[in-house]
Amino acid sequence: MSKRTWFRIAIFLGGLGFIASATLFVLAYFTVSIPNVNDFVNTQATIIQYSNGSEIGRIGAQNRTIVPLAKMPWNLRHAVLAAEDRNFYSQHAFSPSGFVRAVIDNIKSLGNGGGGSTITQQYAKNAFLTQQRSITRKIKELVIAIKLENQLSKDQIFENYLNTIYFGRGAYGVETASQQYFNRSASQLTLAQSAVIASILRSPGYYDPQYGKNNIKRLEARFKYVIDGMTKAGWIDKEVAAKVKFPTIMPGTREGSLSGPRGFLIEMVRSELVKRGFSDDQLMKGGLIVKTTFDQSAQLAAVDAVAKLTPKGAPDNLHIGLVAIRPGTGEVIAVYGGKDYLVRQLNDATQSIALAGSTFKPFALVAGLEAGIPLTSMWNGDTPQVFDDLGKPYEVNNYGDEGWGQIDLLTATAHSVNTVYVPLGIKVGPDKVVDVARRAGIPESIAMMPTPSVVLGAASPHVIDVAAAYATFAAQGVYAAPWYITEVDGANGGVLYQATPPTPNIVFTKDVMADLTFALQQVVNNGTATYGTAGLGRPAAGKTGTSEQNASAWFSGYTPQIAASVAMFRDDATQTLNGIGGLNSVTGGTFPAKIWTAFMKGALAKQPVLDFPNPVHIGGTDPVVMTSGGVQKIKKKK
Repeated sequence: MSKRTWFRIAIFLGGLGFIASATLFVLAYFTVSIPNVNDFVNTQATIIQYSNGSEIGRIGAQNRTIVPLAKMPWNLRHAVLAAEDRNFYSQHAFSPSGFVRAVIDNIKSLGNGGGGSTITQQYAKNAFLTQQRSITRKIKELVIAIKLENQLSKDQIFENYLNTIYFGRGAYGVETASQQYFNRSASQLTLAQSAVIASILRSPGYYDPQYGKNNIKRLEARFKYVIDGMTKAGWIDKEVAAKVKFPTIMPGTREGSLSGPRGFLIEMVRSELVKRGFSDDQLMKGGLIVKTTFDQSAQLAAVDAVAKLTPKGAPDNLHIGLVAIRPGTGEVIAVYGGKDYLVRQLNDATQSIALAGSTFKPFALVAGLEAGIPLTSMWNGDTPQVFDDLGKPYEVNNYGDEGWGQIDLLTATAHSVNTVYVPLGIKVGPDKVVDVARRAGIPESIAMMPTPSVVLGAASPHVIDVAAAYATFAAQGVYAAPWYITEVDGANGGVLYQATPPTPNIVFTKDVMADLTFALQQVVNNGTATYGTAGLGRPAAGKTGTSEQNASAWFSGYTPQIAASVAMFRDDATQTLNGIGGLNSVTGGTFPAKIWTAFMKGALAKQPVLDFPNPVHIGGTDPVVMTSGGVQKIKKKK
């Protein structure tokens, strides 16, 4: 065949290809529909906030916060246009010339030029299609892009694009990206920061410095390309461009939103919201704003205290829980549930249990004060002693086998003398001790047997339960159930849930609480907690707790403003704490009291120093000799 014949055949085949492609495109145009554009754009994470409005973390399939275009600075908008589609506002959904220009641009800039797709195409692909590379997907992309521009204004498309595009670090949209890279809102971005944000979106894995040591060089080249593009478009002056310096980027993390101690707070909130009737779909996609009682300063103090004072070289199964509550209101202001939620999903502050030890002795003391037994009452503090427990002998020993002889109840409280407190519980009645514990805040779900051992903390509560009880003491006998969600707002600002704070309930008289607090102050001032609470610098009351065989160690205490409980334990009660941190005996007055003190100093740093009420001396100030009812057991000499 001649060259002319081959040319005619080529023209014919090309014409057939064009007709086929056109037919396919027309067919696609009338068969491919656009999903509801709001289905994707309005999908955004639920944001959980501290009481001051600062963000704790997010719940959601995608980390996104939607902001209107009007709240995005012009520098940011222009930077993105310079990076991705400089003729967005003047061209149609698809630009063949733009594609060719992009190819040439990238050759000249060694791969740092713009892309071949318009912003409308990118939005169509990201919002409604998969990332699959195929002719079918590309045709759908073009069709949807054209239809979008027939239905939406350029501003609407640009706004949706900026709220949906992925910027790396788990961030979707410019608002979340701004927080990730510069710890500020998109509305606060500088020109240089805007250029970085615009530069990274093309390929976060290729440009974000956290993903590779060579990425910073590529990002700096891309940054220059964006600044040059803004200058050529007339969006910034040459003088301004010349002064722009590459900004400092925050170090990123590859961990999930539930990582670290904050994961426990987020899960607490999520679980509580589900109980309040919020669906998983609402939480994952609804863009809710959840306001909590968690105090940012107190929470930071809790995390810092545990991190600083956790024993060095501690076993992996050592657990520490901390809860702080505002007395009289029940507001939970700080929770330390563990080192990393992603490693262990059991909250050591609200879900784990540990033998309470002597943290339960104040319940017996309250029962005694209600029965008129004074702090000056005298008891036999020798050890060991044997008491009757439903017809069975119950041997009680003091810590370190220390005998105290005849001592008053105040001293016995300061030094946590078991052989005084067990007969105190027996005298007032173990059922009364249980009743006091329930009134103070130990829930019915925590089993407590009305036996002599209840005084020594045979029960296993959660840390939050004990913190709530001591908050009752701090509030002079007023109990308020712990709570931590104050309000839930919808994405459009409407209030979806408004908490009703728990009704305070007067469960103990102020006189009883005044004497109780006076006694628990001695624990801090000259008792078992003196070493661990040294340096607090303000009045405090509390009680150490160490279970049998040192399986758990507690310190629970309060100031007038905050009540907090700290517990240290291992996976089960058969494992001792002894030896951890180089201590032969780990008690509540060691690490737990130190952690509590460090937390309190941080949480109360800006709070005034307040005093407790003076004691009223229930039952008088004269020493009253009490009969223990125990039988002294004489130990055989070795």
